[in-house]
Amino acid sequence: MEETISLKEIFGVIKKRLLMILAFVLGAALIAAAVSYFVLTPTYESSSQFIVNQGQQDPEVQYNVNDIRANVEIINTYNVIIKSPAILDEVVEELNLPYSSAALGQKLQVSNAENSQVVSVTATDESPEMAVDIANMTVSTFKENITEFMNVDNVSILSEAELTENPSPVAPNPMLNIAIAIVLGGMVGVGLAFLLEYLDNTVTTEDDLEKKHGLPVLGVIAHIDTDDLRGDQFSFQVKSKQRGGYDGAQKKSS
Repeated sequence: MEETISLKEIFGVIKKRLLMILAFVLGAALIAAAVSYFVLTPTYESSSQFIVNQGQQDPEVQYNVNDIRANVEIINTYNVIIKSPAILDEVVEELNLPYSSAALGQKLQVSNAENSQVVSVTATDESPEMAVDIANMTVSTFKENITEFMNVDNVSILSEAELTENPSPVAPNPMLNIAIAIVLGGMVGVGLAFLLEYLDNTVTTEDDLEKKHGLPVLGVIAHIDTDDLRGDQFSFQVKSKQRGGYDGAQKKSS
């Protein structure tokens, strides 16, 4: 027999386990906040840019579409060279970094917009000063060595990375982490609420009895509390006294 569940039953399950769901949401938010503010180390980013141009013998010759296309194609090669050990080993040595060129490569991101001759080198580090130094040193080292590698001199530094007065970390993002934790906590709480409801085999209402056995309910025995019995006894005694007093008055008058 296929069972269906209505929206009323869904809201009933959520209402029944609302405190548990809220506990999961609040707990997840608190954990995310604690991890974001006290466990994760803030990281900073800094970017330096260079532009790729074709060197020309005659300054009067204008650039054409083929020159620009060639520049864009060669940028893909430059993106590989700039993160190669030939460049990064020198950067590690110049900055006296406590890690290898492979580890430094994980901190660098080289990118350029589509059909753009401008390349951005972004460095990420736990120190904002070091992020600036890594970005600038990587670009300057690449510019100095590209002539030897490619036998061309078509790289010009467009802008250097600069340290701002109050640098802001790019990670972690506490508000985003807390928002994600709240959503996940709510999903886990709701899922657990329905799981507990599915595993609950106790019969508490007439509907539960009818669904479990498939039989209609013909009658219900009302539940009487002790307070209700005490109230009935009190009202019965009052009525008896009133009636006894009325009968005595009748006998005296007769």
